[in-house]
Amino acid sequence: MKYFFSIIFFALVITSCSQSKSKHITEFSQSDIKNALLVDVRTSEEFGLGHLENAKNVNVLSDSFTSYFDSIPKSKTIYVYCKSGGRSAKAAEKLTSLGYNAINLLGGYDAVKENAKN
Repeated sequence: MKYFFSIIFFALVITSCSQSKSKHITEFSQSDIKNALLVDVRTSEEFGLGHLENAKNVNVLSDSFTSYFDSIPKSKTIYVYCKSGGRSAKAAEKLTSLGYNAINLLGGYDAVKENAKN
């Protein structure tokens, strides 16, 4: 029984340590990517309609999503965003599980456009 609870405890610790971080996209600035990578995880069609400056387009739904990051050092921070935040949350989780410091930009590109109107 003691062994069972030890396994549960360690599983919870590992799970909590692998959760991705987030920051609202309107709090993000280009200076944040000085030593980081900014990734738009939308489709190339969506990316073509508008994106943040200096963003790389890597579709999270593509089979080659994770292989794109093979040459990126794990020490590099990766900021990810999408249209509204759903796909980027999944992308950040996936990258975090691979050992990257991934930060999901909450609100997505829609929040950037809305903020620009105000």
